[in-house]
Formats: sequence, structure tokens, C-alpha cells
Amino acid sequence: MYFYRSLSPIKALTFDLDDTLYDNGPFLTKAVEQMMAVITQIDGLQNVELNEYNQVKQDVLIAQPKIYHDVLVWRMEAIRALLRLKGFKDKAVIEKITEDAMNSFIFWRNKVVVPQASLDTLAILAEKYPLAVITNGNADINKIGLSDYFQFYLRGGEDGLSKPFTDMFITAAKQLNLPAEQILHVGDNLTADVQGAINSGMQACWINIPQINIYQQSDARVLPHVEINQLSELKNLL
Repeated sequence: MYFYRSLSPIKALTFDLDDTLYDNGPFLTKAVEQMMAVITQIDGLQNVELNEYNQVKQDVLIAQPKIYHDVLVWRMEAIRALLRLKGFKDKAVIEKITEDAMNSFIFWRNKVVVPQASLDTLAILAEKYPLAVITNGNADINKIGLSDYFQFYLRGGEDGLSKPFTDMFITAAKQLNLPAEQILHVGDNLTADVQGAINSGMQACWINIPQINIYQQSDARVLPHVEINQLSELKNLL
């Protein structure tokens, strides 16, 4: 545990989800694979590869720069754009394929398994503090077994501009009915979580699971209040 700024009294905590409470990579990979499996079952799309979809997804972002705030909307629009690129013109057909592909993605996306160590830590913290989620991702706390620990859940796009924009941090403080400086935000991303929290007036805890040197990270524009290497350290901090 490393301290970079003095901590003020903490009355509540907000958490990022992906790569903070669990390793997100394998679950996202599986969800994308299953989404593509639905798409490539369609006549005329059997040879579509993931890199082609990813290129279309980036093209959508260039055409609609603000779409990245809601990753679900962005993904849906990318599927539609891919289908149009492949010659699909019937809007009903495009929407049916998009819906089926997204249903598969969301189903597998929410097969996240949260480590018991994270659940144990959250259970202890929830007895002492109100907890909430601020995420740019699309995992649903009601489907991944986390709803019992958190008072509410804010998602980029649906509940304001994505982190590091201040929208969701400010909303969280209002819903917790606390001054921002009495809230500690915990997350793995130095830009989205640390910079976003501090710019919003919150305190920031960076969870540095790979134990990299913060002074060698190009995205370390501001220092967190505290750095931890595993979530369980919060039990000793608070």
C-alpha cells in the first residue's frame, strides 16, 4: 500500500467493476466470441472475421465520436453497420440479427465469476459504508451476484458521460447524499478512475494488480490518494 496524498475521512465508497473486482478479459473474450458465432451463422456472413467487425466498430466511432460513452449502443450500431456493409437492406432483418447477436453477447458478458476474496471484502465494507458502482462497462451487478453489496449502479451512457467525465461521479455523490470529498472511488484505470474521481472532487484509490510503476505510466496524469495491489487491502485501510 502506497500513499501519495493525505486521506480525509471516508463516509462511502464507489467502485469500478471490470479489472477491479474481477479479471474481465476472459469473460469479455467469450462474450465477443459468442456474439460473432451468432453473426456468422447467417447466410452471407459465414466468412466474417472478428478483425473485420472491429474495423467497422472503429469506423462507427469515427463517424459518431460520442458513441463510445455507451459501449452497448456502440456495439449494436457496429453490428448494424457491418450488416449494411455486407449488403443487408431490410431494416427488420438487420434489427433481428442485431438483437440476437446482442442477446448472446449480454448473456455471456454476465457470466462473470467474481472471486470470493472480492466478495468477502465487499461484504465487510458494506457493513460499515454505503457502496456504489460507477462503470464504463456493461456487466450488470444484478446478474453477476453483486447487487447485495451495492446501493446503486451507474453505467456510462445510460447514466451520463463515461469516466473520466465527471457526470457519474457527481451523480453518485448526490445519490449518496455526501460531499464528494468524503467518498473514495476504487478503480484500476489511471485515467477513467483516478483522474475522473479526483477531477470530480472525490478521493481515489488505484488498484494496481499487476504492480506496475505509476511513475512510468503515460496515463498517470494525476496521482491517486492511495495505491493498493489487491482489493483485500481496503479492509486494513478503512
